[in-house]
Amino acid sequence: METLKLVNYVISILFFFCYFYQLLYIPIPWFLGRRHKSAPTDMRHSYAVLICARNEEQVIAALIESLHRQTYPADKLHIFVLADNCTDDTAAVARSAGAEVYVRHNRNHIGKGYALEALLQHLAQDYPEGFDGYFVFDADNVLKPDYVEQMDRVFSEGHDIVTSYRNSKNYGDNWISAGYALWFLRESRYLNHARFLLKTSCAVSGTGFLFSRKVRDEIGGWPFHMLTEDIEFSIHQIVKGRKIAFCADAELYDEQPVTFSQSWHQRMRWSRGYLQVFGGYGRQLLQGALRGSFSCFDMAMTIMPAFILSTLSLVSDVSLSIWGACIGDNVMIAVESIASLLGSMYATLFVIGAITTLTEWKHIYTTSVKKIFYAFTFPLFMFTYIPISVAALLVDPGWKPIRHSVAFAPHN
Repeated sequence: METLKLVNYVISILFFFCYFYQLLYIPIPWFLGRRHKSAPTDMRHSYAVLICARNEEQVIAALIESLHRQTYPADKLHIFVLADNCTDDTAAVARSAGAEVYVRHNRNHIGKGYALEALLQHLAQDYPEGFDGYFVFDADNVLKPDYVEQMDRVFSEGHDIVTSYRNSKNYGDNWISAGYALWFLRESRYLNHARFLLKTSCAVSGTGFLFSRKVRDEIGGWPFHMLTEDIEFSIHQIVKGRKIAFCADAELYDEQPVTFSQSWHQRMRWSRGYLQVFGGYGRQLLQGALRGSFSCFDMAMTIMPAFILSTLSLVSDVSLSIWGACIGDNVMIAVESIASLLGSMYATLFVIGAITTLTEWKHIYTTSVKKIFYAFTFPLFMFTYIPISVAALLVDPGWKPIRHSVAFAPHN
C-alpha cells in the first residue's frame, strides 16, 4: 500500500506542475481587465451567421429573433441555417423566423464539422463575393442585443478569430447543468480573458465565435471533422502562429444538459475528441512549445495531461488496492491515500468554482441559495470526468445530438 501512496503523491505533484500556471491566470482579469477597452466601431463589416441545426425546432427561432434584435445594422447581418439530417420542422421554423435555409441529408458523415463544411460550400457557390466575417452559433444560443456590435469592436482591431463570453440559460436546473455552466464561465473569465490580456492565444469553445474571410480562404471551407472540431480548429490555427482573441463584453447563453446519461455521452465524446486532436496535433504542439510558444504549451496542457493523469489515477488506485487486499495489506492505508487525493482535488476545484461564482455572481441567473450550493457540487461534477475518461479510451461514442427545449434568455 505504500506504493499506492507514492503513486498518488506523484500524480498530485504532476497535476500541480501541469496546471499551477492556470491558477496564476485568476488575478489577471481583476487587475488588467478594465485597462483594455476596444475602440468604437463604425459597424461596416458584413457578416454571415452560420447555424447548423439538427431537430432544433423548439429553440432555433429564439436565436434568430435575438439576431434580429441586435444593435448592429440589420443589412450587415446575413443569417444562414443548415438543417442537418432533421426529422422535424427545423427548416420551416427557421425560414419563418427570417433565415435563409439549406437542407442536408447525409447519414455517412454525421457531426457539426461536416455540417459546417456543407454550409460554407453552399455560401461559396451562392455568395462568391463572400463576407468580411463568419459567426458560428449553435441553434440553442440566445445573444445579448449588443453581442455582434461588441464582437465587431474586437474584430475591427485586426483579430482574425474572436471568441466570446459563454453563459447559460439553465444554470439553476440541477447540479449537472450548473457544473457545465460554471466551467464555461470559468473558461471565459479565467482562461480566455486572462489569455487575451496576456496577449497569448485563447481557444474556441464550441459556439459563439467569429472568423475572418482570410481564415476561411486559408482553410478552404471547414476541414475539421474530429469529435471536438472546435478544439481542432483552435489548435490548427495556434500551431500556425495565429492568436485567437476574446471579447469579454459579447455574451451569449446556451442550454446545458440536465440528465446524467446525456452528460456522460457528450463528455465522453469530448474526451475521445481530445485524444483525436492530440493524436493529430500533439507533435506540432510540443514542437511549438519547445520553440518557445506559450500558446502551444497552454493548449497541450488543456487537451491532454488531465485526461492521462485522471485515467492513471483511477486505474492505479483500483488495481493496487485490489492487489493489496489479495496479499493481505492493510486496506485502510489505501482508503486513506485515495481519500487524501480526492480531498485535495475537491478543495482545489471548490476554490476555483467558488471564485468563479463570486466574481461572476451577476452573470449567474438563479437564486442565491443555488449559486452557493452548486459551488459545492461543482467538484463532484468534475470528478465524473474520471470514469468518463477511462470509458473514452475503450468506446468510440460517435456523435449524437443533445435535445434542447429552453427557448428564452435568462434574466435577474
